[in-house]
Amino acid sequence: MNKTYLALFVAGLCAMAACQPMKMDTYEKNVDVPNHQWSADFKPEFQVTLQPEDTAYLYNLYVNVRHRDAYPYSNIWVIITTQFPGAQPIAQRVELPLEDVSGKWTATPAGMMNAADDIYDHRIPIQLRAILNRPGTYKISIEQNMRQNPLPDIMNIGLRVEKAGHR
Repeated sequence: MNKTYLALFVAGLCAMAACQPMKMDTYEKNVDVPNHQWSADFKPEFQVTLQPEDTAYLYNLYVNVRHRDAYPYSNIWVIITTQFPGAQPIAQRVELPLEDVSGKWTATPAGMMNAADDIYDHRIPIQLRAILNRPGTYKISIEQNMRQNPLPDIMNIGLRVEKAGHR
């Protein structure tokens, strides 16, 4: 008899937990760049939704870049436009370094898909320990802002937002 009640109690807790809104631990989305040629008018937009309980945390924000070895520059300048819930968008020009001072790609060996493919994945921090203190949907777009347009050999652009601890 006790096992039956315990099973019903656990099932009830599970059902209640399923009704609770998901808390965001990590958001990550990557978008394919058409024809691997990043045109300035292609501005991927990412939407991150935070519940009220998520606003008690700090967040690390990263831009993900996947490119071929043939990419001709050591960096990418981008314009990142952020719109907080209920606020006007704010745009900021940001440099994304892709090479170290010796001219090697900063992607880790694990970030390389296959040495024969010469494809590199970067996760570049753009803001560490950010305060996202409003519940709702944050909209973040990324626009390439280089002199060359379109920008060749860029395969994917993405955004990663992860919890960095309590504030």
